[in-house]
Amino acid sequence: MRQNPTFALHELAELRRIVREHPWATLVSATSTGLRVSHYPVLLEGDDLTIVSHVGRPDDAIHELGRHEVAVILQGPHGYVSPGWYDDSATVPTWNFTAVHLHGRPELLSAEENLRMLDRLVDVFEAPLPEPRRLLGTPEDAALAERVARGTVGFRLRPTRVEAKRKLSQNKPEQIVRSVVAELEGHGPYAQPQLAAEMRRAHPFLGAGADAAAGADADGADADGADADGADADGAAL
Repeated sequence: MRQNPTFALHELAELRRIVREHPWATLVSATSTGLRVSHYPVLLEGDDLTIVSHVGRPDDAIHELGRHEVAVILQGPHGYVSPGWYDDSATVPTWNFTAVHLHGRPELLSAEENLRMLDRLVDVFEAPLPEPRRLLGTPEDAALAERVARGTVGFRLRPTRVEAKRKLSQNKPEQIVRSVVAELEGHGPYAQPQLAAEMRRAHPFLGAGADAAAGADADGADADGADADGADADGAAL
């Protein structure tokens, strides 16, 4: 991904927020038989950009997981920006977006680590529900989970290279930025409130806005108020 200093994103807290809020990842491997691409959810581990995830055993084989470097791509809010939203008629459309690329060689988790990671994965995504289900909630649940887990391979990726881009009209004058945000927060065919919230984060003069403020209050907390990104007590993957 070409890096333009105007759109570069380096702040760890912002990178972690994008990964946490948009965990559906694209896994890309350059294998001995060509490029392989799969899609799985990821979780942050610890206080950096280390992630944990899993793949089905067939995907483990075709990705040759653990034998070479992979790229994990996380896509934040994105959307079309019409030239009709600008005051200047002599312009072209564009696409605003946020994206994070994590590169590195994954390490495979043990069966025990993988089961704990899957348990945590379910906990994180069930937490907002009124009656959250637990992967290991009962002995019967645990027995089923262990059987299912045997069909998956867990991995941890400690990125050795990070590329991130936040292209959110930083190269445009204030009046155009305000116009774009107004359209994204409106009711037209390309309205995209999440993208508008990202633009508000990138342009402090806009203020947070209702959606961004609500998201800031919720960042990093799981169902019981603890940091959802941490490792367990002995530092292994959850």
